[in-house]
Amino acid sequence: MTPFSYSRASDAADALRRATAGAKYLGGGTNLVDLMRETIERPAALVDVTGLSATIEERQGGGLLIGAATRNTAVAEHRAVRERYPVLARAILAGASAQIRNMATMGGNILQRTRCTYFYDDEGSQCNKRVPGEGCDAIEGFNRIHAILGASPACVATHPSDMCVALAALDATVHLRSAGGERVLPFTDLHRLPEGRPDIETVLEPGELIVAIELPPPLATRSTYRKVRDRASYAFALVSVAATLAVEEGRVKDVRLALGGVAHKPWRAFKAEDALRGQPATEQAFRAAAEAELAHAVPLHDNAFKIELTKRTIAAVLGELAGEAA
Repeated sequence: MTPFSYSRASDAADALRRATAGAKYLGGGTNLVDLMRETIERPAALVDVTGLSATIEERQGGGLLIGAATRNTAVAEHRAVRERYPVLARAILAGASAQIRNMATMGGNILQRTRCTYFYDDEGSQCNKRVPGEGCDAIEGFNRIHAILGASPACVATHPSDMCVALAALDATVHLRSAGGERVLPFTDLHRLPEGRPDIETVLEPGELIVAIELPPPLATRSTYRKVRDRASYAFALVSVAATLAVEEGRVKDVRLALGGVAHKPWRAFKAEDALRGQPATEQAFRAAAEAELAHAVPLHDNAFKIELTKRTIAAVLGELAGEAA
């Protein structure tokens, strides 16, 4: 591990003062410390930001403001989250062991990096995400877990977070702070697709800090998260679906849908949503919406199965919610 300095910030303003060139913010450390051990990340300094807000506040109209330092367990167990946003609680519980959830923070979970094997293989593989311009061995390598949507000739890695898929489906926003001031972004705009620079994973400016995540009032009381994986636990998603559905008189009044395990970022299924609004809440309509979303999916030689698996999972999740809404 490369030598580094460590300091602990008391609040966001203090963290920004300490974030000199070459520094990284440290939350629970469940991803960053692993990457440092593997020498993938080599920060000159760590700024501990667990002193930021870890509260969950009620917002006017029924939304929630969640501090970036809030532990994943605290969010999943919070009564308002379980009652109003079950999709988020279920996604967090699907994401890791209890020990990791107890340490991981909301901000850190959002910024975790891919689990692509080639990204972690520092000595034996080429990876544009690790070294820009080096190449992507995953494209012609073993790519069963890789992207079918939004990939590029530079990178086919997927985003690993379950929680982020739920946040994308919930129309969450992210509160950011930098030396230049504050701004709020739609969560779906935070992460980037790879294009020619897969090493640039978000739209954050250098030193910019996530200070909170805001959930708007829920679209509907019915929401859920389903994760398809190789093992029942301790495995990243092959495909996952987060959905919230409002049905009125047998028709889809409104819907939010996001996918995990299929793209470089949590994938908001806007095409499927557009195809569903106003349609009968039937299996046929759900399948047609899934077909619309996956129409331009591009499989690799080991992961073509993900296309049909994603379609079936979308239809099954929406069918489950429609049945509950009946």
